[in-house]
Amino acid sequence: GFKSRAKDFLSIGQREVKIQEGPLYRAEGYPVNIRCNVSGHQGPSTQDFEWSIYLPTAPTREIQIISTKDVGFSYAVYAQRVRSKEIYVERLQGSSVLLHISKLQMRDAGEYECHTPNTDGKYLGSYSAKTNLTVIPDTLSATMPSQTLSKKEGEPLELTCEATKATAQHTHLSLSWYLMQEGGSQAMEIISLSRDFLLAPGPSYADRFMAGDVRLDKLGATSFKLSIGRLQPSDQGQLFCEATEWIQDPDEVWTLITRKQTDQTALKIQPAARDFEVNITARSSPAEGKPLELICLVVGSSGDLQLQGTWFLNGKEIAQIDSGGVLDLKRDYRNRASQGQMQVSKISTQAFSLKIFSVGPEDVGAYSCEVAEVVRTRAGSWQLLQRKQSPISQVQLREPAARSVTVSAEQWAVWEGEALTLLCKAGGDIGPLSVSWWLIPQDQTTPVFVASMGQDGTVQLGVSSLGSRHHSNRRLEKVDWATFRLEIGSAVVTDSGTYECRVSERLQNQAKDLQWTQKISVTVKSLKSSLQVNLMSRQPQVTLTHTFDLFCVVSVNPSALKLPFSVTWQFQPAGSGAFHQLIRVTHNGTVEWGDILSQFHRKTKVSQSSFRSQLQIHDAAMEDTGVYQCEVEGYDRNSLYTNGPARVSATSNRLRITVTFPESKLRVNSSSQVQELSISSSTHIECAILSRTAGNLPLSVTWYFSSTPTNASYLKILEMDQTNVVKYGDSFQSPRSKQKFLSEKVSQDLFLLNILSVEDSDQGHYHCAVEEWLLSTNGIWQKLERKTSGLTELKLRSTGSRVHVSKVSWLGNATEHGEVDISCSLHGSGSPASLYSVTWYWSRENAGRQMLVHLHYDGLLEYGQEGRRTLLHCYRSSPTDFILKLHRVQLEDAGMYWCRVAEWQQHGHPGKWINQASDESQRMMLTVLPSESTFSSRICSSEHLIHFLIVCPVIMLLLLLTSLLCLYWKARKLSQLSLRAQKEKALCVDMKREDGGY
Repeated sequence: GFKSRAKDFLSIGQREVKIQEGPLYRAEGYPVNIRCNVSGHQGPSTQDFEWSIYLPTAPTREIQIISTKDVGFSYAVYAQRVRSKEIYVERLQGSSVLLHISKLQMRDAGEYECHTPNTDGKYLGSYSAKTNLTVIPDTLSATMPSQTLSKKEGEPLELTCEATKATAQHTHLSLSWYLMQEGGSQAMEIISLSRDFLLAPGPSYADRFMAGDVRLDKLGATSFKLSIGRLQPSDQGQLFCEATEWIQDPDEVWTLITRKQTDQTALKIQPAARDFEVNITARSSPAEGKPLELICLVVGSSGDLQLQGTWFLNGKEIAQIDSGGVLDLKRDYRNRASQGQMQVSKISTQAFSLKIFSVGPEDVGAYSCEVAEVVRTRAGSWQLLQRKQSPISQVQLREPAARSVTVSAEQWAVWEGEALTLLCKAGGDIGPLSVSWWLIPQDQTTPVFVASMGQDGTVQLGVSSLGSRHHSNRRLEKVDWATFRLEIGSAVVTDSGTYECRVSERLQNQAKDLQWTQKISVTVKSLKSSLQVNLMSRQPQVTLTHTFDLFCVVSVNPSALKLPFSVTWQFQPAGSGAFHQLIRVTHNGTVEWGDILSQFHRKTKVSQSSFRSQLQIHDAAMEDTGVYQCEVEGYDRNSLYTNGPARVSATSNRLRITVTFPESKLRVNSSSQVQELSISSSTHIECAILSRTAGNLPLSVTWYFSSTPTNASYLKILEMDQTNVVKYGDSFQSPRSKQKFLSEKVSQDLFLLNILSVEDSDQGHYHCAVEEWLLSTNGIWQKLERKTSGLTELKLRSTGSRVHVSKVSWLGNATEHGEVDISCSLHGSGSPASLYSVTWYWSRENAGRQMLVHLHYDGLLEYGQEGRRTLLHCYRSSPTDFILKLHRVQLEDAGMYWCRVAEWQQHGHPGKWINQASDESQRMMLTVLPSESTFSSRICSSEHLIHFLIVCPVIMLLLLLTSLLCLYWKARKLSQLSLRAQKEKALCVDMKREDGGY
């Protein structure tokens, strides 16, 4: 229930503040909580709240109490209570809070206002709400005389509590009875009467309430009586009643306003004694070493007694366990219990147990138990109510009976390497036994110790004549309490003979062990067989990419012996002198690859049976050529379990496998042809495949060009590899070349080289080279065949344009570090509609041709190597003369220099220039002579020295200017100080003159 000071209707999006609806009535000295929330606001989701009060004596004067925003908001009358947290605000949500006043005072009555500071863009809606709080006197009273009562268990109890109130408002009362037990920290509810006059028992008294044993009656208007029909020991403690006053707020919620407790009544209860009997049960004649359990059972009483039990042997106390389960053992038995030889416990509320896990002579005698009923006093000690003794139970030891021993073997005769298993089984009653195995070898009479197992399971193995490896081959196990198994994992011939099993039993009352024996004869047959391995193949010569099989056949004698085999395939690559492991298949099917021959991993399959292993290699590659062999190893059980060496082994014969290329059927059209074209036209050159190898193997096509038929050095234009990736040659990397020459695959058997806008420099001879490829499974391409097509000559029809470069030979000398100008001239003035480009080349005896620089028809310079930009320069000295200038000539610049001049004319639309004709100059020889080393030349040739000579004077000049500026600044400052001193002196003289005038 909330009310608001705002209008009844607020549009959506307007702020609305609501406060808990009043009037509220609360009692003096008790807490109050007032709710307030805000909705429809803008800004942050967490809003601030300010609480104020308007007292009845000054209803228009606001007194500020507390704020969530400003710690200094409180007026002085409330500041101390706010600081001490007697008054605080609890935030339920970002837009909802509770005002808490922990202890109301009469002056806290008034009209409370909840205000929210504006966080909206404009004022719209309500920002505060008010409610009235009335503080009323505490008139509730709850009384009961303080007293101490002593009762016996089963007697009734009645207590009366008086509860009154004088509140002017309509309120309800609730009343509850509580019990505070001794040593308890929290009171336990017995029964209560709610404000709606409903009775409800506490959890511990629910059954007794339902049975009518616990009641609460209202006697008149103010008296409430607690009745307990039959008291129990658990009812002992301090009893009191609590009255609570409730009021219903306008929101119809009942709120606690006062609570009072009465003085306490101390209740003591004397437990009643109960009659019972004690019996003892035991196995009277256990065998020595067997377990014994005695049970002390209480009969004829209810299960809620507090009992403690005591055990006696021959009238002497040996153990006691109290009602709380605390055990007290006498000294000798305390040691036996700590070693796990005996156990005393309380197995239920009316049964005690005494267990001896291995009975001995000291345990013989008359056993009895005593059970006492006790009750805990107020001081915490146990009070004895009654004690009962059980009858005597006589315990005697039973004499041991003779045992029978049988020895058996899984096989009387085994092969060498097979497992030999012997069983020794004892008869009779269950008891701790030890066993030892002995061997009397063939043709000998002295037994040899093999193995033994003590009663505690400790195993000892005898010394083997074959050493420690055969020692670990033996194993002795206990199958059950009377059966012992001796296992020799891999028998040898010396294990033949007569085995004797000796079973022993030690009794505490006898001087020596009892022993029983039995024998069995076993034969281990010698394994003197020959293991033969043969390696075969159907096709020792394999075609590339085909599959071939190798068979490793094992022959074992005697055939009755079936040993697990491991097969290791080995490979010796062609040209190698050592075998490497290709793959190993163990007896259990595990595959182990070699570390070196990785090319076999994805294309090798191995299948293995009892006496044959097949190696199948798919997609044969050239690197698979070599020698193969297989190694077979036979294992016995001991080798398998201990990871020991193989029992027998053999290596097959060597088999050479040769992988050859398939016969190629590739044929390319080798006929020659001539194409005569007009300049700036386009054409294509065909590369036709006449026949191919079966399987349509991938092809790579490479196009070549030569300007003259006698030039054996063809330039690579482009290549379309076997994966259809196109790569251009080094001389055709420019964007212009890549736009001119285009590769096209018309079909599987026809490839074209398209040449766009043919010009003079495109004249020459073209041909294609076709290569056939094989792809192996390891991703390596193998070239099968290469065929070259016939030549196609490309000619241009004459356009009347001719370029003639001077053929005059030239020999020149240059000095090292000097400069050289080499000229290239045209005959004639040339056509006025033509532009010319020049390309300079250089070569020497041990180096190929290199392009130095290319001067385009539009003046653009292109260097063969970017690093030459500072060493050479090309320019046009006249319309028909071209100059190559070499700077700082080095000895290695000597060689042959020549130029090639090309004529360009505009064709079609403006901006499209076509190479009409071209011509090369004569080779010009340049010789570089070493320079004489002079002082000036050494300086000029040293870049670091030149830098020093230039930079050092500049630095000295800067330092000199800095010094002059410093001197000028100091002189100016001294001048200013001197002038100021003169002015001060003149001022003093004037002042003295004025003083003298008065």
